[in-house]
Amino acid sequence: MSTSQPDASRRPSDDRATPDELLHDVPAETTAEDLVLASGRDITPSTLAWAERKLASEGRAAFDKLLP
Repeated sequence: MSTSQPDASRRPSDDRATPDELLHDVPAETTAEDLVLASGRDITPSTLAWAERKLASEGRAAFDKLLP
């Protein structure tokens, strides 16, 4: 049974910074819509085309450039 709670062993302790793997958890299955939303833009035909080009050329790394 899966839960939405992160595994206790992956939770950061109070005395350490949150690991990047928890901050930047991009799902394996991403879409152009996901990239548009992550960029803070509205979903339009032109932003979807931009996101599709970006995903085709950069893959999931496109999200790393957008997310803090």
